Amino acid sequence: MLSKALLRLGASAARHPWRVIAAWLIAATLAVLAAVAFGGRTADSMTAPGLDSQRAAELIERAGTGQEGMTAHVVVTPLDGDATFFDDDGARTALTRLRAEVKRLPHVLGTSDPAGALDAGGDTAVRGGLVSADGRIAVVRVQYPDQSRLSAEDLDALVELGDRLRAEMPLRIEMGGNLFYAFSDPDGGVSELIGLLAAAAILFLAFGSLVAAALPIGMAVFGLTVGVATMTVLAGVTDVPTFAPVLGSMVGLGVGIDYALFVLARHREYLARGLDPHEAAGRAVATAGRPVVFAGGTVVVSILGMAVANVPFMTVGGLAVSIVVLTMVLASVTLLPAFLGAAGPRLGRAGRIARALRAGRLGRFGRRRDTEAGAVPAAGWRRWIGHVSRHPVPYAVGAAGLLLTATLPVLGLRVGLPDDGSLPQSRTERRAYDLVAEGFGPGTNGPLVIAADPAGDPGVLDRLVATVAADPGIASVAPTHVDRATGIATLVVFPTTSPQDEATADTLARLRSEVLPTAIGDGPARAHVGGAAASLSDVGGRTSQRLPVFVAAVLALSFLLLTPVFRSVVVPLKAVLLNLLSIGAAYGVMVAVFQWGWGGALIGLEATVPVVSFIPMFLFAILFGLSMDYEVFLLSRVREEYVRTGDNGTAIVEGVAGTARIITSAALIMVAVFLSFAVAEDPSAKMFGLGLATAIFIDATVVRMVLVPATMTLLGRTNWWLPKWLDWMLPRGPVGTDAESTGEAPRPRLVDR
Repeated sequence: MLSKALLRLGASAARHPWRVIAAWLIAATLAVLAAVAFGGRTADSMTAPGLDSQRAAELIERAGTGQEGMTAHVVVTPLDGDATFFDDDGARTALTRLRAEVKRLPHVLGTSDPAGALDAGGDTAVRGGLVSADGRIAVVRVQYPDQSRLSAEDLDALVELGDRLRAEMPLRIEMGGNLFYAFSDPDGGVSELIGLLAAAAILFLAFGSLVAAALPIGMAVFGLTVGVATMTVLAGVTDVPTFAPVLGSMVGLGVGIDYALFVLARHREYLARGLDPHEAAGRAVATAGRPVVFAGGTVVVSILGMAVANVPFMTVGGLAVSIVVLTMVLASVTLLPAFLGAAGPRLGRAGRIARALRAGRLGRFGRRRDTEAGAVPAAGWRRWIGHVSRHPVPYAVGAAGLLLTATLPVLGLRVGLPDDGSLPQSRTERRAYDLVAEGFGPGTNGPLVIAADPAGDPGVLDRLVATVAADPGIASVAPTHVDRATGIATLVVFPTTSPQDEATADTLARLRSEVLPTAIGDGPARAHVGGAAASLSDVGGRTSQRLPVFVAAVLALSFLLLTPVFRSVVVPLKAVLLNLLSIGAAYGVMVAVFQWGWGGALIGLEATVPVVSFIPMFLFAILFGLSMDYEVFLLSRVREEYVRTGDNGTAIVEGVAGTARIITSAALIMVAVFLSFAVAEDPSAKMFGLGLATAIFIDATVVRMVLVPATMTLLGRTNWWLPKWLDWMLPRGPVGTDAESTGEAPRPRLVDR
């Protein structure tokens, strides 16, 4: 049914290309207009129900102290390196004016007053964490309401004020705080352009035609425009995390161009057989479009499965990325065949530039070139797959050993959230972070906020302050603030270590498990630890705790989906295990690069950082779905050959060789797109880019071109084993021969009796 529906859809789009293209133009225009009119800016809300940090936030909100809201800090130091705020009246006057200007900004609830503290006495200023002990660095802490009442315009106003005052004051002014984290725009624009250019170059070399190379790019741009605009509209309704547009662009470009490549390759095959362009487009969508729909659906299901983590920002981020993927799938089966129909028979010929390249420099390697397909002939891949099939044991053991070795660093995986100290020196947040750490200690960049409800016990707060201050992981404790109406107290404490330091997580755990219970005792009083650092740590803990459940659910679902597709229980099981190997190796590379610093300078990483807490789960969801692209595309061909010949060895060699060029080209495109994001400034974008690129590279080379043929050769006809009782129960899957795809032949039974 799916094949026939796709056949009709593709053929209709190819016969009426300009109607379909016009419809997509209208859809893109309406999506952009809706984004402008109703869209919102992305914002991060690192909270989740049931966490201790969330309970602390609820207590603080009940007290109405304002500390439940967003914060920013303005860090200043005299331009004269020898001057201090203790003895430079001009610098102190400028500091007073700066604080007054900041206080007048919209939505600012209050600011600290380092100049006033200096006037009251130097010791007071130092103890309050407002001026460093040497008098060189001062901090104006800015309090905003909660995030729901703010927008990116508040961040813009603060940044613009800083830019203006830098030109007017004898001060070096830097800024940071969670206001920047929540509302900073992702830096994906340049990366998207680099990825598109790299993809265009690879497509041209693969197909030898400018027209053929341009069509997947054009389709991806259309799909990305509609998808990201829809994501922006979603941001106007709920908080969409800042990483969603970057990740959506990254995955959208990759899968969009990949899906178009699969369909375009089949279309050119049919043109080479002499089919009419309209019929060729319909058949291409019916055959290659089925794996596209299935693979895209797997990506969406995997990403939406992250809802099991019960972390709202991850669920919304997954939904936003899924919208982009679904848009790309829809574009692949409607817009692309319209492009194919409009291009006509020109897609079956290589361009003059490509023919010249093949006749010249590329031809000196002595290999015959397929002038129509414009790539290494299938004979070369056939020889390689035949070689692997003749020596399956050493290749299977060697490849599996290599991937297991690459996976070993995962044993040292440490999740967290890179703080501003991991940003490049070009960012004001990084410079502010360094100044604060220099003047007040590294823990000042990640204060913890303890919220306590004494419940009528007057001695609780004194015990709480004393026990917290005595902990070896706490550098200092700010004065306690008690709300008279509710009696709820808030206590800001500064750890001795930086927010991303593993020792800070140990301090947080110790406060909750030992320090607070000792201070509270068995009475009705209660206390919780919150603040940005605690929230991020809690979210990381929850995602790590739920990751095994999520992985098991995705693996089980993938197995159940693949079983009717390939009418086998062995092939899906093997696919699940091999995908785990490639994803595990990608995790290992991430640990080696980001935690150990191996090769970090190559992607602009200036310091080692923990792996962002939510990235392993996101990567698993995306990579497992993407790996199914190649799995379904490759094994569809293998099964076609098995249906046609009944010989497992021939099916492996012909099926893998027939898809190797497309898989290699598709993998190169994805790797190029993902690596272009690995050089972004934000460490999270670097992790997504490097992790995705590594996994796709491993999956398309070591797994698909070595492990798959080796293991399928070893398994023989067992690959296609399906219990008789299960064969009668399962629906007929959407994978078979070309004739079956178009409804021209019955599907043979492939059950080993």
